[in-house]
Order: sequence, then structure tokens, then C-alpha cells
Amino acid sequence: MDIITGLSMFKKNTKHLEPGLFGIFNSLPETMKKKALRSEEYHFYHLIFRHIDEEIFSVLYSDKKSRPNAPINAMVASLILMHRYQWTYEELFKNLQFNLLTKLAIGVDRVEEVPFCPATLFNFQNRLNQYSTKTGRNLLEVVFDRLTDKQKKLVKIKTGIQRTDSFQAASNIRNYTRLQLLVELVIRIYRVLKERDKERFRDRFQAYISKSSEQYIYSIKASDIPHEFDKLAELYFWIYKELYPIYGEEDIFQIFLRVLLEHFTIGKKKLRIKPSERLRSDSLQSPDDLDATYRKKGGKVSKGQVINLVETADPDNRVNLITDIAVYPNNVDDSRILQDRLDRLKEKTPDLEELHFDGAYGSEANDRKLESYGIRPVQTGIRGKREAVTLEIEKVGAQGYEVSCPHQKVAAQKVRKRYKAVFDPAICQGCKDRDHCPVKARKGGWSYSFSEKDYLRKKRHQAILAIPPERRKLRNNIEATVNEFVHRMPKGKLKVRGAFKTAVFAYMVGAAVNFGRIYRYLMSNWDDFSSMFSFVFQKSAHFLRHFLLFNKIRESKGRFFFQATQDGMLEHQISCF
Repeated sequence: MDIITGLSMFKKNTKHLEPGLFGIFNSLPETMKKKALRSEEYHFYHLIFRHIDEEIFSVLYSDKKSRPNAPINAMVASLILMHRYQWTYEELFKNLQFNLLTKLAIGVDRVEEVPFCPATLFNFQNRLNQYSTKTGRNLLEVVFDRLTDKQKKLVKIKTGIQRTDSFQAASNIRNYTRLQLLVELVIRIYRVLKERDKERFRDRFQAYISKSSEQYIYSIKASDIPHEFDKLAELYFWIYKELYPIYGEEDIFQIFLRVLLEHFTIGKKKLRIKPSERLRSDSLQSPDDLDATYRKKGGKVSKGQVINLVETADPDNRVNLITDIAVYPNNVDDSRILQDRLDRLKEKTPDLEELHFDGAYGSEANDRKLESYGIRPVQTGIRGKREAVTLEIEKVGAQGYEVSCPHQKVAAQKVRKRYKAVFDPAICQGCKDRDHCPVKARKGGWSYSFSEKDYLRKKRHQAILAIPPERRKLRNNIEATVNEFVHRMPKGKLKVRGAFKTAVFAYMVGAAVNFGRIYRYLMSNWDDFSSMFSFVFQKSAHFLRHFLLFNKIRESKGRFFFQATQDGMLEHQISCF
């Protein structure tokens, strides 16, 4: 049984595999056809649209015979185009209706055809959100992963070396102060009351409902704020006792209960406001975004999510692609994100053997996980104070270790839960660096004690010295990738709210960025093969049209021939470089 069902039944969109004799592309003059073959939209159709697996979304629809769904590949592709060109929904539908190249990009062959309406696209995203909430699985992430997997194979991307970074994705919400947030909840609660209750309880709400929350707090003196919190605590207690039992099913009362528990201590007869320092970073930041969390980093405050990116970084790659995207509350540390994503990343790119990141990603748990996967961690920034004298720890066999300083190397012995390396006292006593060296004179001689945790941390810190100099700054280039996302966020804020919509933004932009890189690469080498490619395409398309027309075949074999022909041409186009 489907997890989410509706009136529509699932049906794949294959109309684009049967182009009409008098369709958009075939009706163009030859000069316009040549330009169309070189356009972003034509390559988008081949690299993105045709590789969107609609079967992924069958769980969103009914399995009973009924009206079929709108074309899913067209809706997903349109979302990617929307984020690539930074269109509003209004601009998206304007282009879907009047732009021939946009129609070409999503497989529409008739000028008058628009494959879906705005309400259908919004309902589709609502279904995706409901499915994600119930299952924890975002189907757009599945689309991104499958598209990227095909693109990696098509362009022969090496995935052994990768890099990662994260950035704050602030929600499109008002920055409420604590007092303003509590007042805003009171105003919204009053709005949902029945008319008779509004009249009955108007006096209790009167001080707040005559103004907006912003206007209310604007006139309050700083010295009066404690008194205002006391008044709100009294009102919140009354709402909890008198109104919540009646209106508890209303969404705003569910938000009210969350805020009450986060900001107040509940007593038998009253509430007490909690000190500000006891508020958690995941407390509600706005009634318009229940997912946004609070984070202060580098003196900057952000309320929303954090987006983590991983991309290939092998110097031999002609193109580097984003391989993994993850969205988390922004109060989750980078090291925790990496710990969560490593299993998935290794599953998607089994040959990963070197991962570049900054100091925020380092942790004991990650060291152990990276070691178990045989992935070399290359950290470009090291937290904490650097050692004046560097000791190297080398693993020998399954359980043995050797420790070396600039002047000697000794074997370490297991002592309970730790290891102990004893150095030659004659060399240590005469060493000019002995006052700054971690090897110290202790009972039993000059020694250094360490654990497996210390070994893994040192291994991470020193890994950058073990690779060629040209690979030591590979992580830096991911800043440009981050910027491709950030420049779509005016003043550092998303145009949307909530974790799901943030995830839609992240996966759709990721797909658009990967496509843009491949397309630019193709165009940089276009002149070498454009005449040959155009000739092959026209001849194969001409043959297919006559094959379908004179034999009146509309079965899968005909569609497969057309699809296989175009796949082969595009793969040949890329392999020419």
C-alpha cells in the first residue's frame, strides 16, 4: 500500500520520446536548429530531464485506476531550472508557457502545451514534504544522487579524492527578540479564537491585539522588560488552563505549548520565566519556521539550517562534481555531520581514499570511522595549540606503535589502556628542545604516553605533510562551490522557510551546479565536433521519424531506439574530449 495516496494514479511520462513531425524542434529553420543544439536547454534535456527516474515518486500516488498524475520528470526538471536561473514561480511559468528553449529542456514538443499548472506543482511539493516527514527520506535527494551517479560515469569522474565544507542557510524569517516572540504568539492565538470567545476574553488580550508585536515592544523601556515577562507569564498560564483544553488541536496552540515549555517553568499556580542562559539553541525562533535553530559563530548570528557539501577534487578530473548534500539544523557541529554522512558517502563513492576538510570536522569518532574505511583525512586547519616539537606515531602491525622525534625512534609498549614510549636519556638530556618537548623525564626514564585516540589525531594532523605539495590546497576550491549556493541567497538568507524547503533548495541547486559544470566543459570543446554531432543527430532523427510514421509503431522498441541513439551520441560527444 502506498504511504501517501491521492486521487491521481502513477503514470510515467514518455511523450518526449516520440517527437512529432511538426513539433517545436522539427519546425525550426536549420540555422535555429544549430543554435538550439548548442543551447543549455538542449543539453539539460539530455543530461538531466531524460535521466529523472519517475518510478522513485510512485509512492506518492494511488495504485488504483484514476486520473493520471502530471508529468513528474517535467516538474522536477522545472524545479532545477527554477533554481539554476533564480526564477520566481511566476517567472518559471512564464518561461514554461512562452520560452521554446524551456519547453525543449523539459521534453515539451508543442508550442501550446504547458505540462502542469502552479497548483499541481505546489501539491507535488506538499506530497514530497509529507512523505519526507513520515519516512525521513527526501525523494529529491534520491534524484540528485542518481543524476550525479550517471554523470560521474558519463564524464569518467575520479572520486578517490574529495573535499567538504558547510555554510549557514538562514531562514527567511523575522528576527524576533524573546519578548517579541512571546507577544507574537499571544496575538496569533487571539486570531484563531471563535468570535464569541474573542468578545468574552477581549480584556485579557487587549494590551497586545491593538498593535503588532513590533509596535508593542518598541514603546517598552528596558527597565520595564522584567515586568512585561511577568505579565506574559500570567497570561500564558491562563491560556494554558482555560483555552488550551478547548483549542489544543489548532496548530498555533501546538506552537504555544512548545514555547511555554521552552520559556517557562510550570508551577501549580503560576509560570516563571526561565533565565535567558537556560534557553536551548533549538528553541523556537519564529512561529513561521518550526525547524529553524539558533547559532552564533564568528560573531555572526544565524537562524535556520546548515548545508554540507562534498565534491570530487582529483587534480586529474576534467570536471569536478558535487557528490553529497546534507541539510541539518544549524546548531549541529560539522564533525557530527561528517560522522553521520561518512557511511552514505562511502556507499556512493566506494573508491574514496582521501578527504579534505577544515578544523571543524575533526573528532575522535571521525578519526576512528575514517580509519575503518581506509580514508586518509587531510585537515587544513588545526584547532588548539600546536606542539613546539612534533612527535610522529607510526602503527606497526595490528597493535604495535613506533614513536619518533627529530633525533630518535623507539618502539612503544602497551601499559594498561595506553602505550608508553621510553627514549634514550642521553639523547634527551642533550637536546636543545627538551624544555618544549612532550617527552618528559618521569619515573622509569624519559617517556611519552599516548592512546589510540592520540595516534589517530596525530595521523590526521600530519596527513597533509604526507601528500604532494600540489594537493595540500585542494580544499580551498570548495569555497567557490559554496559561493554558487550563497549567491542565490540574498543577504545570506534563503527565500524560503523550513527544513524541507531548505532541502529542496539544496538538492535542486546542487543538480543545477553539476549540470552547469558539465555543460561549460562541453561548450569549451564544442568546435572540435559540432559539425559531426549535428550531422549524426539529424540523420538518426530523420530515420526515426520515418520508422515511426510508415510502420505506425508506438511501442517501447521505437522509444528505446531513439533514447539509445541520443545516449550514444552524447556519450561520444563527451568522450571526444
